[in-house]
Order: sequence, then C-alpha cells, then structure tokens
Amino acid sequence: MTRYLVLRSDATTVCGVEAFTRNLAFQLGSRASSDVMDGNFRRLSERLADADAIVFNFPIVAWKRRLVEPFAAAVLAKLKRKRVIVILHEWASLDWKRRLILWPVILLADAILFSAPEVRREWLESRYPVGKKAIAVIPIPPNLLPSGHEKAGPAALAIRALRAGGRTIIGQFGSIYPKKNCAELLAIARALVDEGQDVAVAFVGSFIKGMDNVEEDFRARVEALDLGDRVMVTGYLSTDEEVFAACREVDIFCYRFTEGLTARRGSVLAAALGGRIVVTNAPADPAGLEHHTLFQSLIGNGNIVLCQHDADAGAMANAIRDAIGRVPPPLNIDAEITSLWNAIIGKLEGVQSAGQSKARPVEISG
Repeated sequence: MTRYLVLRSDATTVCGVEAFTRNLAFQLGSRASSDVMDGNFRRLSERLADADAIVFNFPIVAWKRRLVEPFAAAVLAKLKRKRVIVILHEWASLDWKRRLILWPVILLADAILFSAPEVRREWLESRYPVGKKAIAVIPIPPNLLPSGHEKAGPAALAIRALRAGGRTIIGQFGSIYPKKNCAELLAIARALVDEGQDVAVAFVGSFIKGMDNVEEDFRARVEALDLGDRVMVTGYLSTDEEVFAACREVDIFCYRFTEGLTARRGSVLAAALGGRIVVTNAPADPAGLEHHTLFQSLIGNGNIVLCQHDADAGAMANAIRDAIGRVPPPLNIDAEITSLWNAIIGKLEGVQSAGQSKARPVEISG
C-alpha cells in the first residue's frame, strides 16, 4: 500500500485548493499523513521517512512567503528517493511569476494530476520543459456541501425580502469579478423583465478585493439597466450553513461563461447541490466534463440545464423562464461524492505506480 505525505499550508482562511488538500489527506486515511509547509525541514525529513510519495497541491496560498520552500521540499524528497506528485489546479490563469516559482517543482515531479482537461492542455501547450512524467485528469469534488438543516440568517432573510410581491429570484453564488461574467446575469434579468417576468437578482457572495473598480463598475451597470431595486449582493458569508441557507432562497441560478461550463466551476456545483436548477452555457468541448461524474449526474438529473455554448442573453432568459417552478428529483449526494474520491485515489495510485522510462508524458486513463 502506497504511503503519501500531503503538504498543506497553515492558512486559517481556506481556499478551494487548500480545502481539497486537506480533504485528500482525510480521504486517504491511514495511507496518508500531512505536514505543514512552515520551513521546518527537519520535521519534513522525518515524515518523509515513512512515505513513498510526497503530494503538492498548486497554486498555494501566500505564495510570496513560500518562494523557495516547495522547491526545497521537492529536492529533499528526491534525495530520499521518494516520488513527487503535483496536483495542478490552475496554470495559464496564474500570473507568470507564480508559474515561474512553481515550474522547478513541476520539473522535478514524477507525475502531475490536473484539475480539468483545460488545465492539462494549457500545461502541455506552455513553453515550460515537459520532462518525464505520468499525467492524468482528476475530478475536483465540491468543497461546500449542504447539510439540509440550514437556518435562515441575515443574508437569507434579505433575499426573502427581495421576493416581496411574488418575484422570482435568479442569482449566482461565488465571488464577483470580471472573468466570471457576473454582468451577463444583469443583462439576462433585464431581458426577463422586458418580457414581463417579475424577477430580482441575488448575488450570494462578495466582490473580489484588490481589483480596481469592480464594485463601482458593477453598480454602474445595475443603474444603467434600471435594475436598482431588483439587485442585491449578500457580501461575504463565512460558513457553509450561511451560504446554503442563502442559496435556498434563490429560485434559479444562472451563469454565462465566456469559455462555457468547465469542471473547475465549484460555484456551479455548490448552487446545484443546494437543490436549485442552474442554467448555464455548455462547454466549448463536449468532452470537457466526461471525467467528472458529479457534473454528469447533475446534468442528467436536471439540476444543471445546458444552453448552447454561444447562447446570448435572450436564449438564457428563455431557458430560465422554462425552468421556473421546476424542482429536480433528489440525488444521492453522498454516493456521488464517494464515487469522485474513489476516482481521485484511483488516478493517484495510477500515476504513482507508473513507470518513468518514457520520454514524453504518459497519460493515465481509466
């Protein structure tokens, strides 16, 4: 049985990558231990003695404070004849400086697991040397799961108040930033209002900090479309219970992505798992979701409704109108999540045991 050492950060505010890292160590059970990247290489060396492979999840949080540590840890692992496995959650979307910092570790890796086919393609098409390694694509499970017993807090009650008079609430869950195309939902809402539908829009999340004029541009767009009394933003919600209580007050979620739906959209998973229909546009590549059985199940069950990849605001509005009042049948979420983790661990075992004799990347399938 392969023994893994999973490296994690000491972050108290956990992002999606860090949540996956900690969940991976938990799901591996007795096959894994974890260690915090805090510069204590003596402790790391001791823990490597009991492992066959070390696992990095990239990108890491607070990366500027850890410019050298991941590389040093990878070198130490190689010196001790341990295999180095990297799980790459993003690539082309990262700032070039972050890619430059990660590249030496990736070059030392014996295997890379990618979070989606798009990330694998970005890495293969990049100018960084490839080297000898096994590669595979894994499904990333949602890092937020509903309990089914959430109590309405201030955010949920505010959305409920927005429904006054029988309005249909359409919305989005997740941070608000330009690449998410949040403004598209405003255009879709305007189209529905123009058709005579009484709708309001709730954004369950907050604006990304550090990005110039994001909130100002958003507010200006709301006013330009004359939706001022129909739009609300909950702000940051710190617990899963608050998130899902607010999401349950939304009737239909809607996202129109430039690239179409991809397996990396955890916000779509969270919205769909809350029991509401999510209307979105289809992936550019129909095979882009084949590795992710939870997305496939949600689409098949009617939780996620796919429009054409290039659907405009009018087409998306029509799909929302058709979905009003529909409730998807129950889905066995526990069984779906278990299936995802079984697939992840299977791929991890596959790349860990793959030979290193090939001159180019070896795709691990199945």
